[in-house]
Amino acid sequence: MTSTWTSATTESTERAAHDTWRADRERTLAEPHGWLSLTALHWLDDGEGGLPGLPGTWRVAGPDAVAVTAEAADGVVLPGTDAPLDGTAHLHPVDGAPGVMVTVGERVVEIARRTDSYALRVRDPRAVTRTAFTGVPAWDHDPAAVVDAVFTPYDAPRTVTVDAVVAGLQHFPTAVGEVAFTWAGRPQRLVALAGKDGGLSLHFRDATFGDTTYGGGRILRTDDPAPDGTLRLDLNRVVNLPCAFTAYATCPLPPAGNTLDVPVEAGERTPSRPDQA
Repeated sequence: MTSTWTSATTESTERAAHDTWRADRERTLAEPHGWLSLTALHWLDDGEGGLPGLPGTWRVAGPDAVAVTAEAADGVVLPGTDAPLDGTAHLHPVDGAPGVMVTVGERVVEIARRTDSYALRVRDPRAVTRTAFTGVPAWDHDPAAVVDAVFTPYDAPRTVTVDAVVAGLQHFPTAVGEVAFTWAGRPQRLVALAGKDGGLSLHFRDATFGDTTYGGGRILRTDDPAPDGTLRLDLNRVVNLPCAFTAYATCPLPPAGNTLDVPVEAGERTPSRPDQA
């Protein structure tokens, strides 16, 4: 009796923690200038720089800068400043990192660098992908989707090349080792990428991709492995990449080999797309 009660209490506690995590996840997605707010993606060149719907000009200025030119009346405000730009400023986004955020009225224009190309992403709180958002479809929390795994590090981290959802674009994440676990009664192994804030990032497809889950794959972020390499994978927390929600993201595809031939019916499912209705 005690064992049954303890098991039920643990499951209830884990489910409550999962519900809190899900609410935080959806709250972050729905922030005014979050991923659901994207309304445009413009690739820049060194031409005149005028863009539909944006004041001023935005153009590539040499190998490592984007020049923004505007008048004060345009209301273009650079990060770290209060007054609108009146003249020309050179901004220096870093490849693979979050872009430089420029405010234009209630919108935010992100200037991002991807390899040797520069792009502008417009973030507008009135985007239909945000205003029509009612949550991300997901499988119910399943205690059996929390599994033990073992991380085996590489002798040294290695840069891998992966394609992107944008044709011709590539990303260069850092692979740090491999994670082995059992799912659907069969051994599985995934290349593990370095997490942005520590831990690991497992970017993969499984047998549900393109059907009940997004075709570009999903991601599971984990804590740091223990010193002996053990860690727990909570597959209930597998999430969609931003490109599952918007046409204006430049997400990477999974590393080579990170496709499981069994279904992982846990975590987030393919979201609705009000911009494609």
